[in-house]
Amino acid sequence: MQLFVNDLTVMDFSYLCPRRGMVGESWIVDVMLDGDLNDESMIQDFGKVKKDLKRLIDEYVDHKLLVPADHAGASITHLDDEQVEVRFTLDNDEIIQLFCPAEAYAFVYADTVTMASVGSYMREVIATHLPENVANIELKLRAEQILTPFYHYTHGLKKHDGNCQRIAHGHRSRIGIFIDEQACLESQQYWAQRWEDIYIITREDIIDYEGRRSSGALDNPLDYYCCAYESSQGYFELIIPRKSCEVVETDSTVECLAQFIFDEQRKRTGSGNLRVMAYEGVGKGAMVAGTV
Repeated sequence: MQLFVNDLTVMDFSYLCPRRGMVGESWIVDVMLDGDLNDESMIQDFGKVKKDLKRLIDEYVDHKLLVPADHAGASITHLDDEQVEVRFTLDNDEIIQLFCPAEAYAFVYADTVTMASVGSYMREVIATHLPENVANIELKLRAEQILTPFYHYTHGLKKHDGNCQRIAHGHRSRIGIFIDEQACLESQQYWAQRWEDIYIITREDIIDYEGRRSSGALDNPLDYYCCAYESSQGYFELIIPRKSCEVVETDSTVECLAQFIFDEQRKRTGSGNLRVMAYEGVGKGAMVAGTV
């Protein structure tokens, strides 16, 4: 007997890729349970499946940075104060380095982060929490089908009470630009290219390279941004190539990013009514509209 739940949840996270760098992603999760009926003539109550499995996914993957621990360019150091330092060398020899609490990461023991490797990681985690009558769980990870331009971005929200404060979590997001209520494909494509695999930094979070707490050194530190902040979950620090970043003057909430896109797009748009729909992952976001 099998029990399935489609669209169980959406995982918003980022991962390290040797080719693309730091990639923000949003994957939809479908699950299927194999097992025998329990005393209630169920494999498991739907409400309990949704609650328990979503909690596990939130705990182990959502709003984390996924690190391919078996990749040759990955160096992971667990420190005594429960901080973890990750140094990741890209194919082009650029470095991404983090110094964060352990909860900010998920270590996937594979050479690359893919739907298959993450699915295997999640099955191993979840299997230990299944009731006795459930023999197996299958996880299907999939991306939202988007037929218009989209981008992948990563950020951190230091003022957030929950896991959004982690400095390296992200989203795969569509972007809507409308001029006089007509979709502007050229503008949407512009933003998809501008924010392709981008890290969005709040300017006040940038620190001097000499002030970093992480170890090691870079051959060319002027080519990198070093950003850091202290929040309720601890101290977060990131060193990342400048060319992979967009610096904004505000926090990087989706509301602020929608306003940023609107203000920047206004410079590119002639007279008329402008509307920006900035998504944060799947099915949610913020909108700003006005007359140019």
